[in-house]
Amino acid sequence: MKLRANPVFLVTLAVLGGLTPFITGINPYFFDILISIGINLILAVSLNLVNGYTGQFSLGHAGFMAVGAYTSAWITLQCGSSAGTGAFLLSLLAGGLLAALTGFAVGIPSLRLRGDYLAIVTLGFNEIIKGGIQNAEALGAQRGLGGMIKHTGFFTTFACAAFTILVVHNLVHSTYGRGFLATHDDEIAAEASGLNTTRYKITAFVVAALFAGVAGGLYAHFKLYLHPEGFGFMRSMDIVVMVILGGMGIMIGVCLAAVFLTVLPEVLRYVAHLEFLPLWLRHVAENRMIFYSLILILLMLLHPQGLFSLKAQQRIERTGGAVEIGGGADVVEDAERSEEPYILKSAGDAEGSDLVGA
Repeated sequence: MKLRANPVFLVTLAVLGGLTPFITGINPYFFDILISIGINLILAVSLNLVNGYTGQFSLGHAGFMAVGAYTSAWITLQCGSSAGTGAFLLSLLAGGLLAALTGFAVGIPSLRLRGDYLAIVTLGFNEIIKGGIQNAEALGAQRGLGGMIKHTGFFTTFACAAFTILVVHNLVHSTYGRGFLATHDDEIAAEASGLNTTRYKITAFVVAALFAGVAGGLYAHFKLYLHPEGFGFMRSMDIVVMVILGGMGIMIGVCLAAVFLTVLPEVLRYVAHLEFLPLWLRHVAENRMIFYSLILILLMLLHPQGLFSLKAQQRIERTGGAVEIGGGADVVEDAERSEEPYILKSAGDAEGSDLVGA
């Protein structure tokens, strides 16, 4: 995969740099929400690579976030008050790499499993990571870890989010990345064609864990206090809901869902204190987590494939994402010239088949 810093990414960095002086001075409450949106974007987009594009189901993303958060925080604490921006950025990199290594260690024994079994194993590893931190005195154990210096800012957070989107987008749309889609569509057919699906699943797991670790480092140096309970099952489920709600495998949908689910609880908190509203409505908003859960249930009932799945499918059909072999001689010739294996997948009818690049 070639990492192309396309003009949109460069323009995004320029815009973020221009906005930073204005954003830094806003109300701390709104700034907290803004940084939370950026961190959740990184977490949701990275998990989308595993759960969406590769078709697996991981419930352990918060565990990788915890590894990155505690690693990054421990490094900057060792540097003491002299820890500057350079030490912070190095700690983010170290946290991401250690989280990626943890993802590799988790992936080797578990990613030969599928479906519910994989979900249970990843959840178990999440609890193992949390339990290990709870018993590590060097990391504060049950007391939690604090004393970090605030380094996480608007530009750093959203630059990392933009970079995460760039990497995942380029990876999935590369020749190599077609293997993720082939694994998602039909793992048995992919293996029958000679594709090493375990390698693709481990790659997705490692890349997702790396970015989750970076998100954890950003979180640690913004909240300035870490506790193992903040990285448990419910945190993982929050990230999974963002991916499912936005539409698994739909980049724009997952991004919008991450923003929506970060802002929604705060909007309900605000509504609960509007005195001109009826008392019953304010009581409903006060129990905002119940109302929040009901909204998610309704959305899942009305749009079980995610809010943006229909539009994404129409876009795929317009851009030729699924190419029928009939009348597609050029595509077949491209497949023959490619060094990567291709999978011939049945379309379930007599009219033709889809050619899925691996």
